[in-house]
Amino acid sequence: MTLYSPPPPTSPRDHARIPNWGNVHDHGGGGWWRGAVLVVGELLVTAGVLVVLLLVWLLWWTDRTAGAAAQEEISQLQRQWSTTAPPAASVSSTEVVPEALIDVRQPRSGEAFAVLHIPRLGADWAEPILQGTASSMLRSGVGHYPGTAMPGMTGNLAVAGHRTTYGHPFGEIQRVRDGDPVVVETRNGWFVYRVTSHAVVSPGQRSVVAAVPGRPGARAERAMLTLTTCHPKYSARERWVVHAELVGSRARTAGPPPGMGL
Repeated sequence: MTLYSPPPPTSPRDHARIPNWGNVHDHGGGGWWRGAVLVVGELLVTAGVLVVLLLVWLLWWTDRTAGAAAQEEISQLQRQWSTTAPPAASVSSTEVVPEALIDVRQPRSGEAFAVLHIPRLGADWAEPILQGTASSMLRSGVGHYPGTAMPGMTGNLAVAGHRTTYGHPFGEIQRVRDGDPVVVETRNGWFVYRVTSHAVVSPGQRSVVAAVPGRPGARAERAMLTLTTCHPKYSARERWVVHAELVGSRARTAGPPPGMGL
């Protein structure tokens, strides 16, 4: 009895009917979708790498370059101010702010004209104030809303800044408390404002930067300061607003106000 019989030989035509499962790309039996999966996978990996690079650029590189730009602006201001002779007047009440300390001139667009200090955020926390709130200005410091008051002037000195990216000067604005000092340094003097309130508003609520915050068209009788930034972090859905009122001023020759740690 024959226990094993070899299979009959196959012809070339038979070989053509046998699929080569070891190389699906050579035949139409499902190879196309496997190739598509590989292509999609490669695209996803590439997209992931690009997203990571974008985040590094936004969260690290822009902070690095903006921080350097802000410090350069401050250095230039300090050099300019060191060559001028500011007035010697010094007061500690908003009732009598010497006119000599107030520079009423509206700076040209993009010009740095003052330095903002928020001691709550650190003794060395300082940002230049540039004229205008366009993106190009906010990459080198914080921006002054054109048409709003100048430092020490009756009205509302309104300032905008990033909360994330580009140095995020207002990244920790939520740490500022009512009663905290916010100091604006100019070529003539120091103007000390005291925080009075916080608010979260819609992006279109521009009344917060009116001469009398919240009352467009009303005549200002006090000197105010308003800081605005995006809210929540990593979003522009709303605006975080801090209001402050001028409580004192002094000439640059008198040195920084007490308690600033400068």
